[in-house]
Amino acid sequence: MPKPVIHIINGFMNEYGGSEQEALHLARLLRDRSELSLWSPSSRCSPDLARRHGIRRIHMGIGGANRPHGGTFVFVGTHWRNRLWPYLSRAPQRLIYVFNTFHPKILALTATHPPMLRWPKTEYVFISEFQRKLLGVEGEVQPSPIDIAQFTPMPRPRSGGRLVIGRLSRDTLDKHDLDDVPLYRAWADAGADIRLQGATTLRAAASDALTGTPHVEILPEGAIGAVDFLRSIDVFYYRTGAHVETFGRVVLEAMACGLPVVCHRRGGYADWIRHGENGFLFDTTEQARGFVDGLLADSSLRASIGERARRTVESLYSDEALRRRADFYLRPAQ
Repeated sequence: MPKPVIHIINGFMNEYGGSEQEALHLARLLRDRSELSLWSPSSRCSPDLARRHGIRRIHMGIGGANRPHGGTFVFVGTHWRNRLWPYLSRAPQRLIYVFNTFHPKILALTATHPPMLRWPKTEYVFISEFQRKLLGVEGEVQPSPIDIAQFTPMPRPRSGGRLVIGRLSRDTLDKHDLDDVPLYRAWADAGADIRLQGATTLRAAASDALTGTPHVEILPEGAIGAVDFLRSIDVFYYRTGAHVETFGRVVLEAMACGLPVVCHRRGGYADWIRHGENGFLFDTTEQARGFVDGLLADSSLRASIGERARRTVESLYSDEALRRRADFYLRPAQ
């Protein structure tokens, strides 16, 4: 039987963006079992990403090679945005949106399309049950794919020194909560090192509170590879500001690295954290302080929580689980 034709469509603008990583991981999951193409409709597509992953720009030039045709269209973190190119493309047999936002306007744009497009009914993939329930829409729930062969625990304990509390994110202020700044100072004063990657915007917003604070290291986005960064810390801490994580890939990556995680309860990642068993969820700043303090004081607790976190992620991303998720995209139109 011929392999199914799948077109993955994403802006591919930022190598460290969640939707870009989602699209690239999905491509790796499907590549061997399909005729796969990666497309970007954005003029801001990263040239480096395009070169490394064979991503093609969608444009209106003459010839069908400039845009996807037929098969299955998989929009990941993007949508068609009333562009003209779909009218010049052969309609897909299946139309899938991997929906990673809460925005109702975008949901409306993806739910219906002009009749002239002749597109099939939209199928949704949500990346957490948390997100699906808030939107109130039926669809498949699949956690964002993570390479658990890459994100693994340190092969041996880190050598001595101060314990390290860390967090990793895109370098935008909405990814940070200013209420965490006093916590970082307090933990540093109490004997921990703080490593914050993707936090230069936080330093700019809280310069008075963070300037001159020893043992607080602020790194720009992408300064250290995610695996190496996570293996350099002992406790992973995460809370966002205005931004609400539909999934929060970095939290699951930290768990895959065998780290105990302490996270704000508001986010899709909370679906997979069993409080006190494979991580900790907090609602208040004082709760966050208490959970992290407890982990810093108890090496056996750090180890046991981290081991169960790793087992949780292994179950989520086992070969069997990944094959079942891939099967959803590979099945023919109904």
